[in-house]
Amino acid sequence: MPSALIVREEGPMLKRRKLSIAEKPVPCRPSRIFAPYRTLGLVSSTDVPFTSIPLGKTTFQITTSVGRCLHTYDLRKGLNLTFITRPQTPRDITATFAWKDRVFAAWGGSPAEGERGVWVFKRGKRIAELEGTAGMVEPVRQLLIFGSWIVGCCSTKLQVWKSATYEHYTTITSSHSRAGQVSQTLSGVLCSMPTMLNKVLVGKQDGSIEIWNLNTGKLIYTITPPKLHTGAVTALQPTPALNLLAIARADGSIIIHDIRVDKEIIVLNQSSSTSTVITSISFRTDDRGAGEDGRKPGVMATAGPEDGDVTLWDLNGGGRVMGILRNAHNPASTVRGDVSGGISRAEFLSGQPLLVTSGRDNALKSWIFDETPFSPVPRILHSRCGHAAPVTRLEFLPTDTDGSEAIGKWLLSAGRDQSLWGWSLRRDGQSTEISQGNIRKTAKKLGMLGKGLDLDSRASLEDLKAPEITCMACSLNRDGGMGASTGGGPVWANLATKKANAKTSDEPATGWESIVTGHKGDKFARTWFWGRKKAGRWAFETGDGTAVKSVAITPCGTFALVGSAGGSIDMFNLQSSIHRQKFPSPLTPAQARKQKIREANLTITDEMAIAAQRSFNPGEGKHTKDVTGIVVDSLNRTVISCSLDGKIKFWDFLTGVLRHEIDWHPMTAITAVQYHRPSDLIALACDDLSIRVVDIETRKLVRELWGCIGQISDFCFSPDGRWIVAASMDAVIRVWDLPTGHLINATRLDGTCTSLAFSPTGEFLATAHADSVGISIWTNRTLFTHVPSRHIGDSDVLLADLPTASGEGGEGLLAAAFDDDPSATDNDDNSDDTVPAQTEQLTAALTTLSLVPRSRWQTLLHLDTIATRNKPTAPPKAPEKAPFFLPSLEGPKPTTLPTIPTPTPPTPPSRILAHRPPAPSPTTTLLAAAARSADYTPLLTHLASLPPAAADVEIRSLDHRAQPSELRIFVQALTARLRQRRDYELVHAWMAVFLRVHGAAVGADEGLVEELRGWRDEAEGEGRRLGALGGYCAGVVGWVRSGR
Repeated sequence: MPSALIVREEGPMLKRRKLSIAEKPVPCRPSRIFAPYRTLGLVSSTDVPFTSIPLGKTTFQITTSVGRCLHTYDLRKGLNLTFITRPQTPRDITATFAWKDRVFAAWGGSPAEGERGVWVFKRGKRIAELEGTAGMVEPVRQLLIFGSWIVGCCSTKLQVWKSATYEHYTTITSSHSRAGQVSQTLSGVLCSMPTMLNKVLVGKQDGSIEIWNLNTGKLIYTITPPKLHTGAVTALQPTPALNLLAIARADGSIIIHDIRVDKEIIVLNQSSSTSTVITSISFRTDDRGAGEDGRKPGVMATAGPEDGDVTLWDLNGGGRVMGILRNAHNPASTVRGDVSGGISRAEFLSGQPLLVTSGRDNALKSWIFDETPFSPVPRILHSRCGHAAPVTRLEFLPTDTDGSEAIGKWLLSAGRDQSLWGWSLRRDGQSTEISQGNIRKTAKKLGMLGKGLDLDSRASLEDLKAPEITCMACSLNRDGGMGASTGGGPVWANLATKKANAKTSDEPATGWESIVTGHKGDKFARTWFWGRKKAGRWAFETGDGTAVKSVAITPCGTFALVGSAGGSIDMFNLQSSIHRQKFPSPLTPAQARKQKIREANLTITDEMAIAAQRSFNPGEGKHTKDVTGIVVDSLNRTVISCSLDGKIKFWDFLTGVLRHEIDWHPMTAITAVQYHRPSDLIALACDDLSIRVVDIETRKLVRELWGCIGQISDFCFSPDGRWIVAASMDAVIRVWDLPTGHLINATRLDGTCTSLAFSPTGEFLATAHADSVGISIWTNRTLFTHVPSRHIGDSDVLLADLPTASGEGGEGLLAAAFDDDPSATDNDDNSDDTVPAQTEQLTAALTTLSLVPRSRWQTLLHLDTIATRNKPTAPPKAPEKAPFFLPSLEGPKPTTLPTIPTPTPPTPPSRILAHRPPAPSPTTTLLAAAARSADYTPLLTHLASLPPAAADVEIRSLDHRAQPSELRIFVQALTARLRQRRDYELVHAWMAVFLRVHGAAVGADEGLVEELRGWRDEAEGEGRRLGALGGYCAGVVGWVRSGR
């Protein structure tokens, strides 16, 4: 079928794709505007346990899994990120093991997910792959390397490789599986004993343990469970004592078993009714920690996925609990809702009083045991964490007065885990959680972290944090920085005293809070110090006692505004926490009496006049529903608020009186607002799936943007105010061009985007997603490439992959600048045919510059100077004679001369063609055509396309003796172009070169003098006009900046 051409009513004809009966699915292509870069905030976001290995005698390297790549941290450097593995695995990683200087990673899922394998990494790079993995039908659940063997434990089989050559050795199938009892499969845990050569111990679902000889592939012995229904084996760990093995089962019991004689030595947790599943067991190997004074060996740590506690056991004298490290990590998701938690692994480092733990709360922590004074419970040493639940709010740190944070380096994020984080886009080690005070100290006072063992295990440190953050605002103009004095005292002091002006300390503060947050279901808005990375002193209560729905900070950083679910708006001083204003301002008794008398004396005519003027009295205009957004203009004169009641209100900042109102009820309700300060535009998200843009100076609606299919979850302006970027519940991120109102880009993602933010420099776009605890960073391609502003339809929505944790497949700014991928730019199938090839003048009243590069016409003006500067100062010198010791390039002379072909004599030219005059140049032809038709556009277009040297030659070649004179025609062309107000700078450059070259011939031609006078009059008139317009604009800008 031939390709179809669709003719539009306006504009040129558009080229369309070739149609076919069977359309192929649209491939996954990157967005034309945003390219994936990397993912922030992932530390240990999966249930795969970490693996550790000593690095010499000075430090340990700890490797965690974050999905399809590994992160390696250095303990000596404070858990600093050292390596990120590349390439990332095709599927999620299921097991890891560190051995010598390498890390083995098994990847792959269920049989329906396709391939699986085991890769080998060294210093973050893939160096090998284990052989024989293509035929595996089950994912590897645990890896073990010892001696010359690599063992992978699957659901029913053991895969065995040689550690020296990585070749597949054998596959061992469980005895019960071979008998057809599929339910009696392996539990996915295995270990080796130091005293047993080529032997591996494998746990099973029925609670038994099989001992296999890997060399022969034979089953040697089976350790049966002590009783029926003990559950599967959940953990196996050899003890420092020879031949002793620690066994944990699903019923919560822990048994120290002598495998040499098959005898139980110690039984723990067997009769406890509150026992939890133990999946991690570790033993302290520095011969310290047990006993009353901590000078005996025999300390064991156990942990599980159901809670965030680590239990410490003293195995001397039959075993006892010596302490519980409560809330080392968040509890499991069954306890905390959507907050992931539980401990995936707890391990004592070899020969050190250090305990390392990781959990599904996206945290990796190291703990140290103090010897003096002795404490059976360790304290935190290092911590590397991220959000434990999906991120709900994102905001780049704004610019402060001195510009120190003006580079878009820091990103604020709030999540469902009740935390507030500051992320560095330059260095991951600088990222930190904004402190909410010493929560562990508070918990210890409440008995949550005491030594008592009968406490409610469901009590969590998260219960002592502020509720989930739903909105936040930031201004750094009054932040004192890292070294500022905050005045001391407890955090959120007036929250406990219920007083707005509660004093925290007599110590003077050198700065005050710069962040204000609203919290889910809470009537208090809380303040935070950004420079000190800690919670602030104040908690502002809403005026009507309802929950906080929106917050804002004035541009000066002095006042905070809080909007409530009941429609009230209150303003507080951030330095003193004093309540300063209500919107609307309350009436005094005298004002209330005057207003009552005025209303009683109003006639029908007065009421109609007041309604026409839309004037409001003090105390009137309160919102009737949730206040969903508050902004303050740049001069602290106007407060703009929006609400679910469908109204936009403009308040006087000083008096609190309502000045103007835009009512969209019942057409729509407003759910959010964003303010672009340089352009004084506000964008409002509405529940009818549209975004409306209002100019706050004229208070008029200027744009309506449609296209979202699902509810708008978040949106923002680009730094230059040209775009609006919005995310909706249909998992599509859309970009609108404000000058044209066109939807210019739409990208569909795998997960729903819940929040997004644009960096102040325009380099990055940050997005948060409903199913991820990480933050995706995208680079802006348009910093270096052109993106057309043509409107796109639903068929132009592109599919894109999210950025990866390793950064693989992502593009930095420089990579996007030099991207030659035709799929990422406009090609024949995706060209911008609506943009004309030549930019036309918008109106005859505008003076238009040319599209000729500035360097070209400036070079034309100074061509003589450039030629003089580039002229050689001395003639070229002959090359020096080669030294005598170098071989000569001349070979021996040939004895016979080579045969030289006789050249064919040229054909004599025709006598008629010999006397033919040369063909005229294109410029001469265009001059003659312009003299006949008075159309000078082809002539000037040709001259503008020439390089500077060629244009100079053409101007010098003008002949005043020709009939008509080429000099007159050239001046007439420049005068006509000047009347058209086009190519203003190029016309003046051509005239300057013309007068410099042909100045001597001007006086001899009266007609040429008259033409030049006409050009001069036209140039002076245009100059006066431009000067008047420039003066008017300068006056308007000066009046706006004066602030009067």
